Amino acid sequence: MILDDGGDLTHWVYKKHPSVFKKAQGIVEESVTGVHRLYQLSKAGKLCVPAMNVNDSVTKQKFDNLYCCRESILDGLKRTTDVMFGGKQVVVCGYGEVGKGCCSALKALGAIVCITEIDPICALQGCMDGFRVVKLNEVIRQMDLVITCTGNKNVVTREQLDRMKNGCIVCNMGHSNTEIDVASLRSPELTWERVRSQVDHVIWPDGKRVVLLAEGRLLNLSCSTVPTFVLSITATTQALALIELFNAPEGRYKQDVYLLPKKMGNRVPFGLN
Repeated sequence: MILDDGGDLTHWVYKKHPSVFKKAQGIVEESVTGVHRLYQLSKAGKLCVPAMNVNDSVTKQKFDNLYCCRESILDGLKRTTDVMFGGKQVVVCGYGEVGKGCCSALKALGAIVCITEIDPICALQGCMDGFRVVKLNEVIRQMDLVITCTGNKNVVTREQLDRMKNGCIVCNMGHSNTEIDVASLRSPELTWERVRSQVDHVIWPDGKRVVLLAEGRLLNLSCSTVPTFVLSITATTQALALIELFNAPEGRYKQDVYLLPKKMGNRVPFGLN
């Protein structure tokens, strides 16, 4: 069995040790990015074993992505920056479940929040929730805080980092360390200054400073705590998916991506209570 978060292990096995799939009974994937990668493999006919999509189960989406991020975004930012959020201009890139949680928390503390979103339904949801939907290039100069949570790569580019104002805080709540183009900041003309654990000032030649948190890695995993209740829900959901794939009779699951059966997801909160 392969238990994955982000699709990196599955991708590594597929590229380096494809023979492992001859013995594997299935893959369980818990993240948005990893699920996208599995669907890409399935569409190309390259998925060799059944895969269970845990990310889109109700327990994972609501408790881990939405409610957990709603709390941990503030915890991570307070621990690293001690910033006051009231009146701050904030842009949240991505209005999926993670983005919804971040926006809800920041709005409640008086921040002026706008969002970027390429999915029309998510963008409409953001609008209906009272957030201005913008293009990042149009607002980047005015922002005090930029948060990425899309699951994509290079969401914030070097060109946009160059245009940020002095003191702008940049952090990632999405996937791995790919959403902010941190590699482009490791250039001779820029100076890095570590001001405290997980907090770097990137200094431009004109003296401008951008505050980069956790070097672009996940803020809530690097700089705050994740509630044990949420970890229990996620781990239990993954365990149920592993058990389902392992015990499934031959032929129930083909070489495709499947959602965790709803009746199994419904067992999670009852088991924890």
